[in-house]
Amino acid sequence: MIIGDMTDVVGFSERAVDFYSRLAADNTKDFWVANKSTYDAEVRDPMRALISSLESEFGPGKLFRPNRDTRFRQDKSPYKTSQAAIVGHRPGLGYYVQLDAAGLAAGGGFRSHDPSEVGRYRAAVDDPASGAALDGIVAALGEAGFAIEGERLKTVPRGYDRDHPRIELLRGRSLMVVRAFG
Repeated sequence: MIIGDMTDVVGFSERAVDFYSRLAADNTKDFWVANKSTYDAEVRDPMRALISSLESEFGPGKLFRPNRDTRFRQDKSPYKTSQAAIVGHRPGLGYYVQLDAAGLAAGGGFRSHDPSEVGRYRAAVDDPASGAALDGIVAALGEAGFAIEGERLKTVPRGYDRDHPRIELLRGRSLMVVRAFG
């Protein structure tokens, strides 16, 4: 897959997709050490180049680390089976790209662990004008093939009526839209 114009070409090869397919089958330190040069050349470096090409328009970028934090998980697989990055002007808000064995996926949205940010998000959803606009955007993106994702409360958030016209958006602690491109 090639992204960019002819003067600034960034690409991911089939070797990058194959790397993640093989890592999923053999998620061990031995595999990682033996194939680190493939990760560096086929995954990490092209992803860094992509981030760099997007930063001027979309904001600072961050490449996620390839190793997993296994301290509190039952699954002790040491490496992530995807490489992801985010660009954006504000923490918790931005555009996302991910490469894995299935190919490329991209999206954007809001994810914050700060309760005040979640409160501002819910206030915007509750507001008749901005809430209706967001509801329309989310519906249109869903119809266009984007998956609507995010952490959701099982109950109604405190202070909101269960009959609120945008209750599903209000239940969200995060909101992301992602589309897989293969």
